[in-house]
Amino acid sequence: MARGTGGWDESDVRVRPNKKGSRPRTKDRPAHEDAVTGRIITVDRGRYTAIVDEDTAQERIVTAARARELRRTPVVAGDLVGLVGDVSGAPDTLARLVRVNERDTVLRRSADDTDPVERVVVANADQLVIVVAAANPEPRTGFIDRALVAAYDAGISPLLCVTKADLKDPAELLANYDHLDLEVIISRTAQEEDSGIDSESDDGLSARLAGNAVSALHEHLLGKVSVLVGHSGVGKSTLVNALTGSRRATGGVNAVTGRGRHTSSSALALKVNDAPAGSWIIDTPGIRSFGLAHVDPDRILSAFPDLEPGTEACERGCRHDGDAVNCGLDPWVESGQAGSAGAARLASLRRLLGSGMRTENRAHAKELGSQ
Repeated sequence: MARGTGGWDESDVRVRPNKKGSRPRTKDRPAHEDAVTGRIITVDRGRYTAIVDEDTAQERIVTAARARELRRTPVVAGDLVGLVGDVSGAPDTLARLVRVNERDTVLRRSADDTDPVERVVVANADQLVIVVAAANPEPRTGFIDRALVAAYDAGISPLLCVTKADLKDPAELLANYDHLDLEVIISRTAQEEDSGIDSESDDGLSARLAGNAVSALHEHLLGKVSVLVGHSGVGKSTLVNALTGSRRATGGVNAVTGRGRHTSSSALALKVNDAPAGSWIIDTPGIRSFGLAHVDPDRILSAFPDLEPGTEACERGCRHDGDAVNCGLDPWVESGQAGSAGAARLASLRRLLGSGMRTENRAHAKELGSQ
């Protein structure tokens, strides 16, 4: 019997079966409640090395591959992850990395101040050790300031370590940070070899360092996850070797460019010698730039506590950069309340703010152009 117009209902609909016979896709993923927790200690060409059952008799190193659903999730040294499959750590076995646990802290940087892409350096660090040399290569306050901004923004405590202080008195450099509550450690022993890879004499160098910077730095590493950052050639890997007993290659400084050779190609987490559980150093490759494109310009000022009180005299909406009119920071510095290094510190702040504003303006222009 034919039905008139409007007489059809859903019972008359026939759905053809899928020719491929596949089940509908779902966004639901397995919970992996049986996953074991591991700490990522290094990443190398798509393989993730983790330590499992840390500080127990069953402690072992497990190599894993990342699950497909995590292909867009960055996994870095310091991450606590969930592992399934073969987690025995036996030779030639491969586990599957299925989860990245929530991070307590994330240290980020961008390639430069115009690069919108954030790069996660390490995860779950408690302390950022900024390593610079007093000379050879020459220290740069701009790098230190950028690292401090990144540390404060990530909620990580900073510590400044100055090496090769017998080559040059670091007093002038440190004067820039007199007004900051910043712990400083100084090593007064320079590396004897300033050219080529110096792995043979490193044990002797470590022994000479042990009486000063290493012993002082060791106290600050107890019970913490610390990440070391610095330019190549400043002695970062040498410090790591002395503190952990590892054999990270050490290198010198190019006599022509004044820059160090890259001797570490990937971040590596290492246990600190003679330290309680949870004491780790994460050594990072030497970096020559610490972009802050990911940091809101309004938060950069918090890394300059010696200048911040001066903003109370600013007019509403003041951006404190080089184009600011009647900025309260100028009289604050001129009156000496920011210390003898106040003018240099203000110049550094305004360079960072200028970079941030340019990035912000570019992003705004791009947004307008797409409308």
